[in-house]
Amino acid sequence: MTITKETLRAFLSDSLPEAEAAEVEKRVRDDAAVASLFAEVQGEEDRGEHSIGAIWRRAHVSCPTRDQLGGYLLQALDDDLIDYIDFHLKTVGCAYCGANLDDLKQKQAAAANDGAKKRRQKIVNSSAGLLKDVSGP
Repeated sequence: MTITKETLRAFLSDSLPEAEAAEVEKRVRDDAAVASLFAEVQGEEDRGEHSIGAIWRRAHVSCPTRDQLGGYLLQALDDDLIDYIDFHLKTVGCAYCGANLDDLKQKQAAAANDGAKKRRQKIVNSSAGLLKDVSGP
């Protein structure tokens, strides 16, 4: 794997897939040239790079909205938008959107469990006192 400034910027912004991030971290620790390049990139980031690309990355301009991610989760969007979000999550590997999607999945699962509990309680409440005691004579 070739480590470039762009790779290191992606590493700093947590937008690399897990395996690549682990490889970059190992190379920064073990390779003096990569460590030097990393220090240079960190300095640029600390000074506040103002290129269009940097602003684009910081503002998550290419990221779908949380509402769009929710629609993606439900498969309730246009096919083109579903394809783009699929590309953004799986090919680009955007950690920011991946975390948002994981959060939405957890909330969806919790809501589904909550709904089932409420339905069961409603059934129990609606039949309370209507059933005969069949345990006795």
